[in-house]
Amino acid sequence: MNDCLTLYIDLLKKSVSNSIYDDDLDMYRGTFAVDAQGRRVSQQPAAAEGRRKFLGDIWPSRAHTMIGTPRLDNIQECVETVLRDGVEGDLIETGVWRGGATIFMRGLLKAHGVSDRIVWVADSFAGLPPADRSKYPKESRIEFDKLADLAVSLDEVKRNFQRYGLLDDQVRFLKGWFRDTLPSAPIRKLAVMRLDGDMYESTMDALVNLYPKLSPGGFAIIDDCQVIQSCDLAVSDFRRQHGITSPLALLPHAGAFWRKPGR
Repeated sequence: MNDCLTLYIDLLKKSVSNSIYDDDLDMYRGTFAVDAQGRRVSQQPAAAEGRRKFLGDIWPSRAHTMIGTPRLDNIQECVETVLRDGVEGDLIETGVWRGGATIFMRGLLKAHGVSDRIVWVADSFAGLPPADRSKYPKESRIEFDKLADLAVSLDEVKRNFQRYGLLDDQVRFLKGWFRDTLPSAPIRKLAVMRLDGDMYESTMDALVNLYPKLSPGGFAIIDDCQVIQSCDLAVSDFRRQHGITSPLALLPHAGAFWRKPGR
């Protein structure tokens, strides 16, 4: 890549993760004090907080993504690999929060001059569904539907795309629970599918409905592997049920991915 392209992609990555600044607070686990100007400040050691933010181990108060730098690097690696290898299909993330990862996907396509692929942005835009443990006994015990900070509206996500100049006809939104939207989504082929649904049900819904559309040589990325047991169980069950033996590569701290064989 030329220097300008590399600089843009790196700057975009730093922008969606707000790693240019150190003014993010951890909305989930943070402990705060109030400074002389009346602003909330973290009581965590700065070095530890910075490392956790780099790994995607905080729920940042300002950043447009919470996934951290290694998982953004993984998106870049997967997208650029399918572009280089000519793997057919669009890009999707299921569970987008403030939209940062999908904004980064769209920026990668823009940077590489790709005009024939869509970035699908799939989310309820209202948080996570209540757990149905009678149907999914392996579901998480975490009450994700009670976590209000996970509910980010469609309008807010669109505004975030606009802030980067990346809201255009190569971005499509799928609003609703995955069980309702994904079976009938007008997606023909996928080259990269990134799942960030936290729950067993959400992860399985996305795998069942999207993996058959993933082109040979495409990538399946699972954000919550290693950190949410229900997600790990859904991935293990799906891979076993479908005889998937491609190595599951683990990312630092959280996340995993594999490449669909056949190319």
